[in-house]
Amino acid sequence: MWCTSISAPSSGRSRRTSRARGEADPAPGGPARTVTPEEDPVSGEARATPRRLETDPETVERDLIKLVLSLVELLRQLMERTALHRVDEGDLSEDQEEHIGMTLMILQERMTELCDRYDLTMDDLNIDLGPLGSLLPPPGG
Repeated sequence: MWCTSISAPSSGRSRRTSRARGEADPAPGGPARTVTPEEDPVSGEARATPRRLETDPETVERDLIKLVLSLVELLRQLMERTALHRVDEGDLSEDQEEHIGMTLMILQERMTELCDRYDLTMDDLNIDLGPLGSLLPPPGG
């Protein structure tokens, strides 16, 4: 189990010296407190799930693809919304609307192909950002 010590440097002592000896610097209000991944480091309250990055050599390629595809999907959705807004405002000619529509359809097809290749669903791409919510808006939202 991974643990993290939360402490502040004490006056007159070097962090490097105490860390080299394997000791934690004492916090101003008392000794250092050990925090587990299941615990919020500030409040000490239990978390529903640990917020550590899982780094498994077996899944690193899939995880990297998941991250990249999540960002591409976010950008695709933003471009789609922008295009719809511009269409609603009448800012585009018919040819431009056709071109943008075709481009967004092709991008959606490629996203689906890549998700299939790496055994991902579109829901897998919606990364949980903790208190900020999820990366992607809900469908139709």
